[in-house]
Amino acid sequence: MFKHLLVPLDGSPMAEATLPAVASLAKIFGASVTLFHVIEHGAPQEIHGQRHLTNPEEAEKYLMDIASASFTDDIPVQQHVHSSEVSDVAKSIVGHVEEMGADLIVMCTHGRGGVRGFMFGRIAQQVAGLDKTPVLLVPPVQTTGTRIFSWSKILVTLDGNPEHEDSLLIASGLAQICKAELNLLMVVHKFNTLSGEEAAKAKMHPGATHVLLDLAAQEAREYLHRLTASLQAKGLAATAVVYRGDPAKIITSTAEQLQAGLIILATHGKTGMDAFWSGSATPNVTSRSIIPLLLVPV
Repeated sequence: MFKHLLVPLDGSPMAEATLPAVASLAKIFGASVTLFHVIEHGAPQEIHGQRHLTNPEEAEKYLMDIASASFTDDIPVQQHVHSSEVSDVAKSIVGHVEEMGADLIVMCTHGRGGVRGFMFGRIAQQVAGLDKTPVLLVPPVQTTGTRIFSWSKILVTLDGNPEHEDSLLIASGLAQICKAELNLLMVVHKFNTLSGEEAAKAKMHPGATHVLLDLAAQEAREYLHRLTASLQAKGLAATAVVYRGDPAKIITSTAEQLQAGLIILATHGKTGMDAFWSGSATPNVTSRSIIPLLLVPV
């Protein structure tokens, strides 16, 4: 499945929150790892008191130290520093994906507010929008001690669009390798959770909107029933549920209730606010979730 993991690091403890997950995945998949740092043009030495690598030689030593401390000898690890200063960090990360043959990017998601958290969330979302390579987003460690990653339960969010079933293909592969249970989820808006253009239309035709939303929920149940039956026929453990309400809130709360180890989201990487799957909910989920997310660009 995933055979080469690209791990951008900037020298901060927050970015290093990805490393236990990377080590675990590398062993599960028999994958190699590339620790990567790009020298950012005009970057400050510190952001909110956290270290920010700005010197190529210092970055090389840092990555070597991280490789030695975070990975066992049976995991192939290499380091790469892009020493030419760049202004667009996300574009540089994506540019190295094809060059290095990586098939999964692993990044930290956010820091619960502050400039550093904003930067991580923004760059991660840009990376997912610029390329077709899946991006695993790992929230910072909230407690002391070694974090243990378990993917025995995977929450897969769907919306009925066949294009987004690419995320289900990846989920199925992960479930087979990790012997995981797949939990499929579709969220259909309630009248009062619609936003943007859809909300404006709903106010003009409230009766019709209620009917259409109810029909969408019924279609969602039938759709997930077909998918679940197909997965079970392949020998996979799979369940499905349809909920009504705000997608970002329901996705995060459902994942926590299930004690899922991973949430899989299909994303266009866009910024429009007229529909959930246009990309508007992805940053909302990443800012709320304490569970790793796998973004599958479509």
